[in-house]
Amino acid sequence: MKTSLKLAVTLIVTALSFSIYSCGNQATTEQEEMPADMKPQEPTQEELIALGEYKVTTMGCHDCHSPKIMTPEGPMPDPERLLSGHPADETLPASDPKLTAPGAWILMNQSITAFVGPWGTSYARNLTSDPSGLGNWTEENFKIAITEGWYKGIRDGRRLLPPMPWPNMRNLSDEDVHAMFVYLQSTKPISNMVPEPLPPAGS
Repeated sequence: MKTSLKLAVTLIVTALSFSIYSCGNQATTEQEEMPADMKPQEPTQEELIALGEYKVTTMGCHDCHSPKIMTPEGPMPDPERLLSGHPADETLPASDPKLTAPGAWILMNQSITAFVGPWGTSYARNLTSDPSGLGNWTEENFKIAITEGWYKGIRDGRRLLPPMPWPNMRNLSDEDVHAMFVYLQSTKPISNMVPEPLPPAGS
């Protein structure tokens, strides 16, 4: 009786294994035989750029990286300087150390491209395709910068300063990062060498 039961179980397992293998093999064969126009297609360059622009826009990159013009609705990205970062020729007024002490205020300029806080003064970087922006970056550098928070995508350098929200981007897929990079590399190059950050007053 036990021998018969074991034999039955063995036959069932063998049949199931063969069925699973056959289904998998059939699916692979069917995909290989599928007409070329029905197979999943790689996105075109135009589609990648459109997806990247969508990601960059909806993720709020313009909020800090595009200089603003004042409108009746408040500051809006300047269409002539999109994603070019804090203007190199724009100076900031001196800030009161009491306002930027730990636990106090965090300040920003009217264009929302410069920020002062306990970490010092930080400036939104140029993200355009110009060499003063991302023109000389590799995609790997870009990925490390926005998903791991390393300045210029160089590990063991310095961390990106606030308010760059890189922790919100750490789970971006490789496809998303690729599309964003392709889009940013397609932008109008705007020469603007953003100032380096400043340490806290008195340090």
